[in-house]
Amino acid sequence: MLNRSLDQFKSWTKRAAIASAVFVVIISVLGVLLWRDRASLDEIDWQPYPDIPPALDAVTMTWLGVTTLLFDDGETQILIDGFFSRPSLLDVALGRPVESDAATINYVLDEYRMRRLAAIIPVHSHYDHAMDIGAIANRTSASILGSSSSAQIALGAGVPEDQIVEVASGSEYSFGRFTVTMIGSNHAPIAWGGSVPYAGTIDEPLITPAPVSAWREGKSYSIVIAHPYGTTVVQGSAGFVPGALDGIEADVVMLGVSLIGGLGREYVEQYWQNLVTTTGAAHVFPFHFDDFLQPFGEIVLYPRALDNFIDTAKWLDEIRARWDTDVKLHLPEFGKAVVLYPQVAPEA
Repeated sequence: MLNRSLDQFKSWTKRAAIASAVFVVIISVLGVLLWRDRASLDEIDWQPYPDIPPALDAVTMTWLGVTTLLFDDGETQILIDGFFSRPSLLDVALGRPVESDAATINYVLDEYRMRRLAAIIPVHSHYDHAMDIGAIANRTSASILGSSSSAQIALGAGVPEDQIVEVASGSEYSFGRFTVTMIGSNHAPIAWGGSVPYAGTIDEPLITPAPVSAWREGKSYSIVIAHPYGTTVVQGSAGFVPGALDGIEADVVMLGVSLIGGLGREYVEQYWQNLVTTTGAAHVFPFHFDDFLQPFGEIVLYPRALDNFIDTAKWLDEIRARWDTDVKLHLPEFGKAVVLYPQVAPEA
């Protein structure tokens, strides 16, 4: 009897092991298939941004993936975020310590001629926005503008204190002919139960290597970048504070849309009204739709299982047609400098 029971137990154990292995294989294959199932930007037929002939002092904007933007008027450069190091999926999933990639940062600064960089401005302090701000500041002597959490990132990277500016909401900062206004905003509630991923603040210098969870949100901002030729509002996260931009007029809105599909069409419509309708912008660039776990320069959409930007783009078309029929939607092109505004001499 004992031998029979032992044989039965061994048989059951073997079957359980086989079933478990089959289950793991199925889940793995399914996960790979879902991860590879991505829509294409070719499915979106928005018009290219107008090809404005550049002048020597034209204001150009170059999108470098995620929410990294380089503004340049020929004299002064302003960098929004500056996320060039790209931790991998395994780095993030396993919580492995990461740090800025010096080789990639050096390449980008040289390739895009960031030799007149006056300011680095993270929209908030998550790693996909602020991970490289210290390394860039140390190579360029640019000032870092941001929250106290962004200041701690900079201090951890050894940036001198006189290059770090903790901003006050609503305050203006001048760099050459640019005027930057930081307006307190919200991060999109895209985490579990309507929460914010990696919420909280960074309260001491962030020494790297560190897991990506060390880069806490801090404070989020709407960034208004004004120039005598025109004004752009940068909204890096798809969060907003109702009425925060009342009285702000803009020509262009950079509209962060990361994972916004899961918040529903009604939320997206309210978001549009607070950022686009309120400011009267004529042109809107949705951005932060690309998978930031990919290497720098590779622009692919998130897996459909996480977010389908094609559906979001259809919502934006419908919302535009309802509220702001004259507004034009555009896709940013990676690495291409576009002239933002016609060159009209400011009034004396």
